[in-house]
Amino acid sequence: MLRKAPRASRTTMPRWKWLFLGALLVIFVAGGVYSGYLFYTTIKDFVAHAQLGMPVQPGLEQGRAPQEELPDIAKERVNILLLGIDKRANEKGPSRTDTMIVVTIDPRSKTAAMLSIPRDLWVPIPGYSENRINTAHFLGERDKYPGGGPALAKKTVQYTLGVPIHYYIRVNFEGFEKIVDAIGGITIDVKEPIHDDKYPDENYGYMTVDIPAGIQHMDGKTALQYARVRHGSSDFTRAKRQQQVLKAIRDKVLSLNIPLTKIPEILRIVGDSVQTDLTLSEMYTLAKLGREIPAENIKNAVIDETMTTPQVTPDGAQVLIPDRARVRALVDELFSGSASSKAGPSEKDLIAQEAAKIEVQNGTLTPGLAQRTAEYLKSLGYTVVSFSNADRFDYAKTVLIDYTGKANTVNALVQRFHILPENVLRYTNVQSNVDIRLILGQDYAASPLR
Repeated sequence: MLRKAPRASRTTMPRWKWLFLGALLVIFVAGGVYSGYLFYTTIKDFVAHAQLGMPVQPGLEQGRAPQEELPDIAKERVNILLLGIDKRANEKGPSRTDTMIVVTIDPRSKTAAMLSIPRDLWVPIPGYSENRINTAHFLGERDKYPGGGPALAKKTVQYTLGVPIHYYIRVNFEGFEKIVDAIGGITIDVKEPIHDDKYPDENYGYMTVDIPAGIQHMDGKTALQYARVRHGSSDFTRAKRQQQVLKAIRDKVLSLNIPLTKIPEILRIVGDSVQTDLTLSEMYTLAKLGREIPAENIKNAVIDETMTTPQVTPDGAQVLIPDRARVRALVDELFSGSASSKAGPSEKDLIAQEAAKIEVQNGTLTPGLAQRTAEYLKSLGYTVVSFSNADRFDYAKTVLIDYTGKANTVNALVQRFHILPENVLRYTNVQSNVDIRLILGQDYAASPLR
């Protein structure tokens, strides 16, 4: 832990260097490399203005919504979305996120946690239909969503987890490599040897990556390969490796084994590679807080195979359907405290906002199934406008037809009725007097929700 220098020594340790080291620790303590822009902006603005409380340049505050309610970082829990961008050098245009990790920091209990979100998680993207969660950033950039890709990614994660996402920090692959190299590399205990003969290279082809088991000192290129490699392991194992890398970066930073001669290089690197919507005063507060969190007070978790079900969409895409009850239990464990009191919209809130008109139809020979289900959904706050028999009575599986693209209600019904992706049909170019038609199949009749 850094100790505050005695007043007499300030001449040998200038305040800007003290600020640099303090700011360098803040997100590394909670998760690592994505904080590069943090200390870059701290030094740049501190030197330029010689005072705290100055915001970063307005153009760099992409992702922050107007009049967004933000916590008092010194007193309330803060949640930060870390985004690793799947973008190669000199590549232009919108990009998907290769990595999404939510960091939560509680100043009262001096605790922090990291939660990794698999990129194939199938969720509603606000204003769009369901899709992989890693497309939220791409859509926000492509369609010039207010606040850009980071803002839509934040909102999507907030709706998925049910907790507020206050800030983001975004880094690209090239920046990751250079930052790790600038701090002198990191040390990783590789539990099992890694072999991947389909690792993407810089020319849109493949290369072979081999990393032996044991204690390995990694440069930036190897660390990125270790964090990104997918073949031969699951995406959940990959997420755990990413958290291991972030902890290794944290350990390196806390060891204070970063030569001061490297500082100008690090500042230059992160200025081109990392963005955030944190202001200088928020960074400074987080810097002081981050140094007070011991390693044993940092939890880490992954939304893994115990909380998801693999499915194949009608387009042939392999996705993960979240088990919302299990995800909610994990989120409650990691984000307990003030985050719960400021949780994101509940299912009831989301369906009330959309007020989607639903028609329930009985596609089985079970008498009264549509009426009972309609009454059940009404008790949950859904707007059911009619119920009837379907066009036939031999539906083996429940089918949902979406006419207007009200994604939150569609997703809630899909989860509640365990509807397979191939049985979610979208006819948004067809005129209809309802928004959603729910056709109950034999799978539901055999084990109804109530």
